[in-house]
Amino acid sequence: MASTKEDVKLLGMVESPFVGRVDIALNLKGIQYKYEVENLKDKSELLLKYNPVYKKVPVLVHNEKAISESLVILEYIDETWKQNPILSSDPYKRAQARFWSKFIDDKFINAARKALYTHDEKEREKGVEEIEEALHLFENELKDKFFGGEEIGIVDITAVIIAYWLPIIQEAFGVKLFTSDKFPRLYNWSQDFNNHPVVKEHLPPRDTLMTYYKGHYERHIASK
Repeated sequence: MASTKEDVKLLGMVESPFVGRVDIALNLKGIQYKYEVENLKDKSELLLKYNPVYKKVPVLVHNEKAISESLVILEYIDETWKQNPILSSDPYKRAQARFWSKFIDDKFINAARKALYTHDEKEREKGVEEIEEALHLFENELKDKFFGGEEIGIVDITAVIIAYWLPIIQEAFGVKLFTSDKFPRLYNWSQDFNNHPVVKEHLPPRDTLMTYYKGHYERHIASK
C-alpha cells in the first residue's frame, strides 16, 4: 500500500465538480496532499507542465507523475491506496460502476450543457428532456443507501455534480431540473451523500459556487 506521506498534489479550482470528485476521493482514503489552486484564464506553468495535452483541471501529481481526467484519477487513487475502496473487487460490479460513471459524463453532463447554455429554445427543451430521462435512468439504479451500497463508491463520487452542484446551478440559472418531487429517491440519496462527514467537510462553500455560476448565467444572457 502506498504511503500517505508520499508527494501528492492536486491541481484544481474549487468551482469545478470534476476537481471536487478527486478532492472527495483523496479524503475518503485519508491521503495527505497539497491543493494547488489554478486559474484557467491564466494557466500556471505547473498546469501546462503536468497537463500539456488538455491544459485543464483536475490533475493529480503523485511523486512527480501526473494523471489527468477525473474518472481516470479516481481509478488511479483506488488502485494506489487500497484502504476504503471505492470500487468493488467483483469484476461485474466494477464494470457496472465504470458504466454508470461514464453515463454521468456522457449523458447527463452533455444534456445539462444543452439545457443551460444553448440559446435555441428547441435545443434547450430537448436538453431538459434528456436531463430528465438521464436522471430517471440513474435513479432506477439506486438500490441501496448509496450507489456503492452502504458505503460511498466511485459512482456516488462521480455524481457529486448531481448531488451538490446541480441544485446550485439550477438556482443560479432560474430553472428546475432536479427536485425532490420528480426524483424522490435520488434526492434522498443526494442529502445522504452531501451530509456524509467526509464529503460535507470537503464540499466548496455554497455561496462561492452560486456567485460563480450566476456569473456564468449573466455572461450567457449577455451573449444572446
